[in-house]
Amino acid sequence: MSEKTMKIMQDEVDQYISQFKEGYFSPLAMLARMTEELGELSREVNHYYGEKPKKNTEKENTIEEEMGDVLFVLICFANSLNIDLQEAHDRVMEKFQTRDKDRWTRIETEGEEEK
Repeated sequence: MSEKTMKIMQDEVDQYISQFKEGYFSPLAMLARMTEELGELSREVNHYYGEKPKKNTEKENTIEEEMGDVLFVLICFANSLNIDLQEAHDRVMEKFQTRDKDRWTRIETEGEEEK
């Protein structure tokens, strides 16, 4: 499978949603969907890394699958509001690289002495 850019993913989701009369949900409904999917991801993480193992009767989902669901809904949400996720990502990375550049302890690289 070839690598997909965020734009390609947004276009792919838009093509999928565009084939239905209903189109995108309203922002409030989209947020509810996002919350629902995040809850499902949280449940999976808790089963694998937390103190609450799955019951024998519970369906076997994966964290990867649940993250995919969250990503799909996030892309739908962004598309419905005409938000370019690549641009949003670039803005947040710029913020982390400027405002928060000294917030965390960096890993020393070879040849670098502790200051």
